[in-house]
Amino acid sequence: MKLNTHLKIDHILNGEVIQLKEGYAKIALKTTDVMVADEQGLVHGGFCFGAADFAAMAAVNDPFVVLAKSEVKFLAPVKVDEEIIFEGQVTESDGRKFTVSVNGSVKDKAVFTGTFYTAVLKQHVLSL
Repeated sequence: MKLNTHLKIDHILNGEVIQLKEGYAKIALKTTDVMVADEQGLVHGGFCFGAADFAAMAAVNDPFVVLAKSEVKFLAPVKVDEEIIFEGQVTESDGRKFTVSVNGSVKDKAVFTGTFYTAVLKQHVLSL
């Protein structure tokens, strides 16, 4: 399946698609020094959220998908040089609205969970 959304996203900062099928996306984010928040190597949660959001957008996979709302939990800290795998799964769809469950893990440890509420617009959000 071909990715149809967020085609210009920076994959170093937001993760790389490693699996894509109807209603599902798997994203791998390799954490780097530019993501570090402190001298102990803690990765800033914004980078985790960005990759999780990308997983949700890729699961919907429409060029005009936008995020309307999210409810997330950070379950464990992430350190530099760890790889986070985010899996996004569409759990509900109602016309142009999609709910996507996203879970993130480092190895077998859960580090992130969230629900992303998205909408598919009729045209690009900046064209409205």
